[in-house]
Formats: sequence, C-alpha cells, structure tokens
Amino acid sequence: MSRALPKYNKRRVGFIGGAAAVALSGTVIAGFALAGETPDSGGTNARTLAGPGTITCPDVASQLPAIPASAKAEVDRNLTLLDTQIEEANKRLVDTVGQGGPNFVQNAILGPLEDKRIATVNRIATAIGRTAEKPAGLDSLAACTLTK
Repeated sequence: MSRALPKYNKRRVGFIGGAAAVALSGTVIAGFALAGETPDSGGTNARTLAGPGTITCPDVASQLPAIPASAKAEVDRNLTLLDTQIEEANKRLVDTVGQGGPNFVQNAILGPLEDKRIATVNRIATAIGRTAEKPAGLDSLAACTLTK
C-alpha cells in the first residue's frame, strides 16, 4: 500500500503542474496579443478623432406636394427609409476612414446612396401619382454631399 502512494503523488503533481503551465502560457499569449492596445477613452478611438465628416442630403419631405390619404402610409415609410439610408451611409463613412483612394467616398458611399435615394424618391412619386398628379423633379433631391 505504501508503494502506490508515491506513484499517485507523482501523477497528481504532474497533472497540477501541467495545468498550471497551460494556464500560464495562455496568459502570456493573451498578454502578447493585447500588447500595444489601449482602452478607448470616452468611447472614441484614434481612427475617428479626425472627424470624417457627415453626409447631408436635401429634405424630400418639405418638397412634396399634398399627399393623398391613400398614399400617406407608403410615403411615410419611404421617407423613413431615406433617413435610414443617410444614417447607414454616415456609419459606413466612419467605419471606412482611411480606406481607398481619393474618390473612395464618392464611389463607395455617395454614389450608391444616390442610387438608393433615386429609387426611394421614385417610389414616393409613384405612390402619390396613383391618386393625384405625380410630382416631377424629385430626382434632383437624391444627390448628397459630404460636409466636413
């Protein structure tokens, strides 16, 4: 019986030592992986401190004629979609600071945003045009600009 005790102790010591080695090496690896990273102060990080600007678009709602009651829900839904499109473009602008070349913002953000806005404005005009005179010239309200 006394002979089995040393073997048991050797295994226990080996097992505990191995577990400690794994835990320590994991801590060291995590330390190296996080080295050089600093926590955000105030919710901002260095990439967004330069202020990429904001995207501003003409107000479509103020340029619309009287909206028939039958088209009100669809027009309101599309006006909300226009606001959502601007918010998404502004978020993308912040997320892609420093990427691409000199025309990146125009080609990757403003151009596609204008295409989406044209489609949405056309849906608004079509909804109004089903029961009243279809408004013309709303496509000119689709273009947006970057303000710094």
